[in-house]
Amino acid sequence: MKNYKMLIQYDGGEFKGWQRLGNSENTIQGKIETVLSKMTGEPVEIVGSSRTDAGVHALGQVANFKAAVDLSEAKIKEYLNHYLPRSISVVKVTVTSERFHARYHAKAKTYLYKIWNEAHGNPFMRKYTMHVERRLDLEKMRDACQYFIGEHDFAVYANAKSTKKDTVRNIYSLDVEEDAGMIQIRICGTGFLYNMARKMVGTLIEVGLGDKEAEAIPGILLAKERSETGGIADAGGLYLEKIEY
Repeated sequence: MKNYKMLIQYDGGEFKGWQRLGNSENTIQGKIETVLSKMTGEPVEIVGSSRTDAGVHALGQVANFKAAVDLSEAKIKEYLNHYLPRSISVVKVTVTSERFHARYHAKAKTYLYKIWNEAHGNPFMRKYTMHVERRLDLEKMRDACQYFIGEHDFAVYANAKSTKKDTVRNIYSLDVEEDAGMIQIRICGTGFLYNMARKMVGTLIEVGLGDKEAEAIPGILLAKERSETGGIADAGGLYLEKIEY
């Protein structure tokens, strides 16, 4: 029995998220487990580093699974990519430490959010960005970023249905960049609550539009009134970019 580590990319637009669901086979975890189980001839369960929401994409999802197979890492990768839908790609497969756990051993996670900030839409990016027609004030957004950095209780930025009891997270960095109409927001932290990254982006968008003051963010975090955070950014603009161990 060996422990295998996978680096995975996917277009999450057609799936109900990463996590396997009892009432749906249309999840990334479910699709990969089905192929691995076919390959090994027995049930295989995989552990993902982050349980991305429905519609969210991944550039660098990490997962691990344990199996007794007489195949090289290259052959396992080849098998997976042959049978998986084209919207999921296994970039790398490596044998790792028996104790490695993709979720519990993660030290930092980076999410990338893309906003198309032009009056006209972008037909080639409409499924992979959020379109904001009004011009965003990037300096105001950057000023707002500082209030999220550090350790805070992010309960107000979690989905109301979240069952997480520990809602304290540490945000290491939060940056806003723009190039030819495309705004990229990169968030790195210890971890993220359900919908947290998208709600943080929603607040930054409101600040950029002038609908909210950056200085209001500390009060929002402390008051824990979800109605004050503003809207939630579209799932299609969010990417799990990198996991660090």
